[in-house]
Amino acid sequence: MNQADLLEKAPVFQLKGSMLALTILELSSNDLDALAIQLTEKVEQAPQFFQNTPIILALDKCTDDTKPLDLERLLTICREHGLSTMAIRSDRPADLTAAKALNIAVIPPSDARERPLAIAPAAETPAEPSLIPARVITHPVRSGQQIYAKNSDLIVMAAVSAGAELLADGNIHVYGPLRGRALAGINGNREARIFCQQLGAELLSIAGQYKVAEDLRRDPAWGKASQTCLNEEQLEISEL
Repeated sequence: MNQADLLEKAPVFQLKGSMLALTILELSSNDLDALAIQLTEKVEQAPQFFQNTPIILALDKCTDDTKPLDLERLLTICREHGLSTMAIRSDRPADLTAAKALNIAVIPPSDARERPLAIAPAAETPAEPSLIPARVITHPVRSGQQIYAKNSDLIVMAAVSAGAELLADGNIHVYGPLRGRALAGINGNREARIFCQQLGAELLSIAGQYKVAEDLRRDPAWGKASQTCLNEEQLEISEL
């Protein structure tokens, strides 16, 4: 059997129907700026729905003829919001010409009744408590130890040795010598502060801005009770 006989006897494709339902985005106006704003609001309500969702752009109900529809920009807006345009529905000559230039399929208007699609909003994440108690450490923090206060302040009622590390999303209070590293506001909280009764730290950091021991030793507050805060992009240390 030669290749020609094989092609005659074995079809290489079949056409099959599908019951796949497509979402129809029906435009009533050519105002694409307003469309972008409204789509953004919908995405915030139901982000899971707008993830590579195939749609048909229905332009046949758009009665705004004051300005031509920019089909290329319309497709871009849909794509930016997670909508994948499979075809447009229209019989207007300008739309057909634009679709042909962009290689987008066109289907004719239909008299079929369509129902609005109700998009369920995403479940709201429970709000975290507005007041989270500080984490309190009553024993000395030894070299090699790391203590983290998530979403709260950290209070240490004893000395912090060199080689130890304190981390907090809020403020850090050390009621004793601070000789290790203290990093406050590590979640980006620029209002966080570091307090200690005796400044001898290896490193101080607030919201990513830091000073190391070499810089700290030159500060007048070295060896004294002090507070450290963030002033614009610089750490500011003052005596208590």
